[in-house]
Amino acid sequence: MKRPVRVEHFQWLGDKRTQIVYDLDAVVDEGIINELMQSEMYLVFSPDTLPEARNRGYRHRKA
Repeated sequence: MKRPVRVEHFQWLGDKRTQIVYDLDAVVDEGIINELMQSEMYLVFSPDTLPEARNRGYRHRKA
C-alpha cells in the first residue's frame, strides 16, 4: 500500500476511536486506512515505533 500523503513519513498510524495502531508497511485492507484518513481521527507517534504506540495505550492490529 502506498502511504497516505499526510502520513507518508510515518510507519505507525493510530486510530483514536478504537486505540488500535496499524503498521502502514503491512496493510492488507486499504479500506480501513482510507476510512481512518477520511475521519481525521488518527494519530502518529514520535518516535515512530510500536513500543511508543503501546506506551500511549494503543494495541497493534493488522489491517
